[in-house]
Amino acid sequence: MNQIIENFVKREDKQLLVTKTLSLKGENIDEKRAEIKAYFHHTFTLYERLFDCLACDEAYYTKAIPLRHPLIFYYGHTAVFLINKLRVAKLIPDRLDPDLEAMVAIGVDEMSWDDLDDANYNWPSPQTVKDYRDKVRSLVDTFIDTAPLTLPIQWDDPMWIVLMGIEHERIHLETSSVLIRQLPLHMVKPSPLFHLYPKQSTPAPLNTLIPIESKTVIIGKDRDNAYYGWDNEYGKQKVDTAELKASQYLVSNKEYLEFVKDGGYTTQSFWTEEGWAWVQYTNATMPEFWVGDIHADKQLRYRAMTHEIMMPWAWPVDVNYLEAKAFCNWKTKQTGKSIRLPSEAEWYAMRSELETDQPDWDIAPGNINLEHGASACPVDTFSTTLKDGNKLFDIIGNVWQWTESPIDGLPGFEVHPAYDDFSTPTFDGQHNLIKGGCFFSTGNYAIKDSRYAFRRHFFQHAGFRYIESEGELVIDANPYETDELISQYLEFHYGDEYFGVENFARRCGEISNHAAALEGLTGENTKALDIGCAVGRTSFELANQFGSVDALDFSARFINAAVELQKTGIKRYTMKTEGALVDFKETQLSTLGYEKTASRCHFMQGDACNLSDKYTGYNLIFAGNLIERLYSPKQFLSTIHERLNMVGLLVLTSPYTWLEEYTEQEQWLGGFKDHVGENFTTLDGLKETLGVHFELVEAPQDVPFVIRETARKFQHTLAQMTIWRRVN
Repeated sequence: MNQIIENFVKREDKQLLVTKTLSLKGENIDEKRAEIKAYFHHTFTLYERLFDCLACDEAYYTKAIPLRHPLIFYYGHTAVFLINKLRVAKLIPDRLDPDLEAMVAIGVDEMSWDDLDDANYNWPSPQTVKDYRDKVRSLVDTFIDTAPLTLPIQWDDPMWIVLMGIEHERIHLETSSVLIRQLPLHMVKPSPLFHLYPKQSTPAPLNTLIPIESKTVIIGKDRDNAYYGWDNEYGKQKVDTAELKASQYLVSNKEYLEFVKDGGYTTQSFWTEEGWAWVQYTNATMPEFWVGDIHADKQLRYRAMTHEIMMPWAWPVDVNYLEAKAFCNWKTKQTGKSIRLPSEAEWYAMRSELETDQPDWDIAPGNINLEHGASACPVDTFSTTLKDGNKLFDIIGNVWQWTESPIDGLPGFEVHPAYDDFSTPTFDGQHNLIKGGCFFSTGNYAIKDSRYAFRRHFFQHAGFRYIESEGELVIDANPYETDELISQYLEFHYGDEYFGVENFARRCGEISNHAAALEGLTGENTKALDIGCAVGRTSFELANQFGSVDALDFSARFINAAVELQKTGIKRYTMKTEGALVDFKETQLSTLGYEKTASRCHFMQGDACNLSDKYTGYNLIFAGNLIERLYSPKQFLSTIHERLNMVGLLVLTSPYTWLEEYTEQEQWLGGFKDHVGENFTTLDGLKETLGVHFELVEAPQDVPFVIRETARKFQHTLAQMTIWRRVN
């Protein structure tokens, strides 16, 4: 660590700053528990210390940018994440604070279903969140001591969930530092722990292009890798890269100034269509973290996390992908050369020149892992000597490096069952990979195998280097949904009818609409809730009769598919026929008859057993094949009346296939012998649970459905539908 910084940082604080991703392997169980516990506490404490940079309570509740939550959300979110994932994995029985956990569980990427309406939140105080975090710290501490542990730790082991929570908090350590950087300066205060790099006024070097030989790179890692990984990191992709020339340095503030002065933000031809729309919308005239008058560059200042300093021209520029792309287009025009951003594989071709990785180095060979400070540094500080004797600077660290590659799953990709919405919502062609890490990247963020992506207009501690390449860059875009479960549900909701059985999702919507119409509950000013909406067909059907439909599902993968169909009007997917053979399918809103009313649906992620208080005032609630998949169906049903208007309807369907995999037997509504030895059916349980507030409108009816798995394998099931009217 730099000696100047060391003088400002206490010994115990240094220990927080130098932690590294721990190995999943080992020989001694007790030593590994101690190692995990230390990593957990270091991470938990370091994250809390980040919020010491807030100068007042107002800073917790002020949105740094409109499309993200205020920092009070993120202060609690990482602790809630641990509890939620331990519960999803059925490793702990109870919540600690259902209200707080519902409030700060969801909403970390600018997804179209994120709920960013301040009116829906009664934010807790910082002390309330700190008290909650203390409880979580104690619970996880005990869990680490007592949970089963075998070595090596694998992704279906209990301790993997703890590591998931730790690495998730390491992500938010960095992303929250960006939000702090975007707050008004009077709301933040300096911290000796997060200290600026001392060299701020050195001259910027002149950039040049150096050759990088063609290489064969392997992207992805195996399940037996020694270090924790997110689902998108597993798999394997072999890529042959062509010869190229790479900028020796990351683009500095000084080099980027040339682009700005040459009309960079006023010349449409430099920008992609998306980029120019962003410029017009934001009225951007210079990078986000430049402060002052762009026409008086000597007076320009630079916003670091908690400081505003004179412009450090030798530091890398912080920009989003759209700005980096525009610079490359400008550079192409200026030089006559083919200048662009590297692909992920081309970045790995450069990364292969640096042999060490975060868990192995003694001192970081770049401005990364918080080992050299909590800001960028001059772009000519950290070099790697290539095999031909040339030097390439900042292969890793300083700022993230934007690439041309949208993120997607690697061959062999599998979703982790405890966190199905980590990666798949970003497989939309709108999230580009960033590589190399930055000064604030720690934990998994800082290893070479990490694969993170952000929306192209998004600001991180991110900049870029450019390359010259005559070869055409081919970006493999996969327009078809290939996740097998999602594809099955898309076919179930929108595909063909099999064996003469009507489409179940549509039929449920039709029956619900008809029942509501008989009660006078439909129309422009009415509301419906589709809970457990999956990929959305019943929601769209309800929108034909209701003025507004809230559609919730626990799975972000399902929500993402519904939102994509709603936004684009089309969704393509593959269906397995046999072995590795597939059919290519598509569905369109226009052919389904929903194009005029689809906008009435509001898709969001949600937990049926722990819903926000804002979900209320409905004329109809539909819960299709949901109750037998809830961990607490009695809790759900005993409170659902609170969300319905008087005389509102509750429509339930279920095949009553109770499984302990989803619902512990004592929570089953029926399907067992009662205390006197008589059969007690689920319908009996529904009448007992709902009878206090509801009456059964009509006799139960069976609604059949067929789910296709392959061309010759189908599930044929009967769901029982019951319709209930709220009476008190």
